[in-house]
This record gives sequence, structure tokens and C-alpha cells, in this order.
Amino acid sequence: METKSRTEYSAHNTTVAMFSRAFAIVMGYVLRIVFTHTLSASYVGINGLFMDILNILSLSEMGLETAISYALYRPIADNDIEKQKSVMRLFRRFYNTVAVVVFGLGLLVIPFMDVLVKNQQEVGHITFIYILYLVNTSLSYMLVYKKTMMDAHQLMYIGTVYKTTSWAVQDVVQIIFLVTTHNFYIYLFVNIATTLISNILISKKADSLYPFLREHDAKPLPKEEMGANFRNIRAMLMHRLGNVAVNNTDNLILSSVVGIMSVGCYSNYYLVIASVQQVLTGCFQGITASVGNLSVTSDAKKVREVFKSVFFVTHWLYTFAAICLFELLNPFVELSFGKQYVFAEEIVLVLCINFFLTGMRKAALVFRDSIGLFWFDRHNAVITAVLNLVISIILAKRLGTIGVFMGTTISMLMTTVWVEPYVLYKHHFKAPVSEYFIRYAAYVIEAAAVWFVTHMICSHINGGCIYEIIVRGIICVIVPNIIICVIHYRTPEFRFVAGKIKQLVEKRIHG
Repeated sequence: METKSRTEYSAHNTTVAMFSRAFAIVMGYVLRIVFTHTLSASYVGINGLFMDILNILSLSEMGLETAISYALYRPIADNDIEKQKSVMRLFRRFYNTVAVVVFGLGLLVIPFMDVLVKNQQEVGHITFIYILYLVNTSLSYMLVYKKTMMDAHQLMYIGTVYKTTSWAVQDVVQIIFLVTTHNFYIYLFVNIATTLISNILISKKADSLYPFLREHDAKPLPKEEMGANFRNIRAMLMHRLGNVAVNNTDNLILSSVVGIMSVGCYSNYYLVIASVQQVLTGCFQGITASVGNLSVTSDAKKVREVFKSVFFVTHWLYTFAAICLFELLNPFVELSFGKQYVFAEEIVLVLCINFFLTGMRKAALVFRDSIGLFWFDRHNAVITAVLNLVISIILAKRLGTIGVFMGTTISMLMTTVWVEPYVLYKHHFKAPVSEYFIRYAAYVIEAAAVWFVTHMICSHINGGCIYEIIVRGIICVIVPNIIICVIHYRTPEFRFVAGKIKQLVEKRIHG
């Protein structure tokens, strides 16, 4: 197989991830419109609620992919085939166990369905629908561990193409059945079939790239390495719990405290925000394996310099994206789903602030996970989980819908925003973390100023939804990017990124 530089692998993975996710967003958007116009709002709420329940139950999975990747970086850099086989042997068993555990835990939720879902009479056969979601989630873990092997070899784009193609076919088939039958059960059966077929195809591709995956003579890992892997998995389980508390409990609180209709409204906003988040996350996933390779082949000083440039890109991308979302979400939701689904502007502002704060963590998270530092801040996740649940419930009872999202904001500011970079600087860079916080504060102030200027201009644009989306969209593309470019074009981080882009373009042109 042709060997490329880390920059080339990162660029390829990132480009494919961005375009794939953008295509998936368009398809998902069309599917969502068909969904909301062919099924009742209660089904929209049920879909969001059950997805969140199963995201919580599948917290046991999150430790595996990150732990596998980290465990593979050194054997891959050393071209140690036997060690790679041993690592994959271990995690194949873990993934199979996760599938069984998630299904078992999911069944235990059924007796509490009356508590989780109010007004069940609006949607029939709630338990059967939930079981179909549960089956789909459990099947998603079968054979998927082999995709991580490709990701760790900096070939993430292969799995991305397979997944995106599968989702596109799934969306088309679901749209056809929704329009012709209005049948929610067929919609769910298509989900299950797509998940199973997609994982089988990815598994076969991995086998063709790495024939040793089909061999059955892999040796067990030494006890000390086994213990280190178990420790990393335990740490990532705790991190998964924190992520679930921040990202996946909002629908549960809204459903139980406010009502299922508010879940339906939020689900439409979440669809758009999560879609943008997935595109941007794909950019960072595209560089994760390259950062892992960098960390095992370079010193901490070199890694730290690259981190500063990645943090700068993080700031630029998420400032731009947050501004676009704030200015365009309401007219977009009104146009797509109807005025009854539109949130008040202050609720949208909190949602966009949460999006920005989550995004600003990406650089630290990518480097922390690629370097394998997730053990050191494992307790942070538990604290985040408790704070998020308690604060969100209290504020939801007092303030309603906006209180749920404000609870998420407060829990992030109290924990993850500062703990993750502290761990990275203390345990790998061996440098004062004040460097990061000064830079972070400057980026936040800059983002707020750019956001304010852009909003002042956009606030004068009024008219129909399509007109507002087009004109505000043009303003959001031009104003924030010009301001950020003018501020940073002489900084080392800007020049580093521009230099890498120039190298890639020249190599593409000159072969």
C-alpha cells in the first residue's frame, strides 16, 4: 500500500469526512422533512427520546474505540503485526460483550417506559418500537471493531465512504416507504438492515487490507499490557458517562419535566446542530491517527507546537459555525418544519453557546486521546454527569426548556472546559497551562466580538425565510472569516496552517 505523510493522510481523511458528512446532512435533512410531514410530532419526539436512551445505555462502547486506537499506534509505527493481532483479538471479545450487555441493559428499561414517555396513547406499541431501536443499537457493535484497524492506520476515509454510502441508501429507501406507506415500523426495519449490511461490508474490506485479521493464531497480550488496556477502557467509560450527561440527557429531562412536544421541537434543532457538529468532528477525527503517530515518533515540544495550530483552527471553525447557526437556525427550522417548531431566540443563543464551548474542547480532546492521557481526568466525567443532571433538572423546573440547556452550559464551564487542557499540559507538554487559558480567553473574546458585529448586521435583514437564509448566510460567510483572517494572518499558527495547505496543493499540482 502507498505510504503518505501524516499531513497527506490527515488531509485525505478530513476532506472525505467533511464531504461525506455534508452529503449525509443533506440526505438527513430531506429525510427529516419527510418524517415530520408523514408522521405526527409525537413520533418525532419518540425518535429523539429513544435515540438518547440508547446512547446512554451504550456508554460501555465509548471506551473501546479510543482504547483500541491508542493501543495500536505503537505496534503500527513499529510494524509489529503480531502485536496488532493480539490487540484486535482482545477487543473483538470486548465488542461482542458490549453488544450483549447493551441489549440486556436495554431490556431493563422497558418496565420504566411509563415514566420516560408521557402521553403514550399518542403513539401505539411503544415497547415494540423501543425494542427495534434496541436491536439496531446492539447490532451496530458486531464486526465494527475492524474499522478501528483502518482508522489507526490513518485510513479512516475508507470506513467513512462505506458508512456514508450505506446511510444514503438507507435514507432513500426510508423516504420511499414513508411517502408511500406512512409506516414507522418499516422505517425502523430499514435501519436494522442497513446497520448489519454496512458492518459486514466494512469487515470484509478490513480483511482484504489486513489479511492477518482472518488468522486465528493471535497470542494473548502480556498481563501488564492487558492491565493497561483495561485501565484505559475504565477511564474511557467514565468519559463516556460525562459526554452522555452533557449531550444526551436533554431529551430525557425535556420529556419528563416539560413534555414530549418540546422534545419534538428540540429534535429538529438538534438534527441541524448535530449535523454541523459531525462535519467538524470529522475534521478532527481525520487527524486523530496522525496525531497518535506524531506522539510516538516526536518529542513533546514538537507535539505542543502542532497542538497550538490545531487549537487555532478549532477556534476559527467553531466561531464561524456557531455564528452561522445562531443567525440561520430559526428561519431554517421555520421553513423546513413549520413555525410551531421554532424556539425563542434566547433558547437558540444558549444552544449555540453550548455548541461553541463543546467545539473549543476538540483540540485538547484529540491530543489527550491520541496520546493516551484519558486516565488522568477520569473523575472529571463523573463530576460533569452529576452537575449536568442536577443543575438541568433544577433549572428546567424553574425556567422550562431554556433551563435544561443552561444546565449544560454551566456544567461544562465548571469542569471539562478547564480540566482537559490542564491534563494535557501537565502530563505531556510539561508546560504551564496558563499558556492555554490566556489563548482560550483571547479566542473567546474575539469570538464574542465577531459574533456581535455579525449579528448587528444580520438583525437588519428581515423578510421571508428563504430571503433571510440567503442574505444572512452570505453575511455569515464573509464577515467572520475576514475579521479572523485579518487578526491572525501574521501569527505563527496561521502561517503553519497556510504552509501545510500550500504544500498539499503544490504536491497535488506537480504530482
